[in-house]
Amino acid sequence: MKLDILAIGRAKPSPESELVKSWLSRLAHGGALHAFESSLPSGQKRQADESGKIAEWLDKHAPSHHRLVCLDPQGKDTSSEALAELIRQWRDEGVMHCFFAIGGADGHHPDLRRRADRLIAFGQATWPHMLCRAMLAEQLYRAEMILKNHPYHRGN
Repeated sequence: MKLDILAIGRAKPSPESELVKSWLSRLAHGGALHAFESSLPSGQKRQADESGKIAEWLDKHAPSHHRLVCLDPQGKDTSSEALAELIRQWRDEGVMHCFFAIGGADGHHPDLRRRADRLIAFGQATWPHMLCRAMLAEQLYRAEMILKNHPYHRGN
């Protein structure tokens, strides 16, 4: 299954953006990062604009049988093993592409949250946006390694 990240904000060259590229390049079916921006000031209009851009992109570019996962503070705290199991389940159901959306400072608009097949969180901590991208890319790679019983992931 192809696993892509949809993220708000353009990344400047940085060690974090290199980590994202590295982890995504290791995915079996490749992975991509698609970035979206808004020039609106922070608040509800910006949130709607950012989420609207993600939704519009999905409508134009995503295959009809895909899944959308939004990273959201109110989402279910998800372990590496649980993420791998979710990917396995969808893969076994014939899903060929899954998109993971990272919102901006104002989060995802409720319309995009409702559209998501799953809302997940990586704990209660607030992470810098670029580190969140890197963590997600690594977790997607780790999920693939878990599913392959590769020693990269050594659970407790």
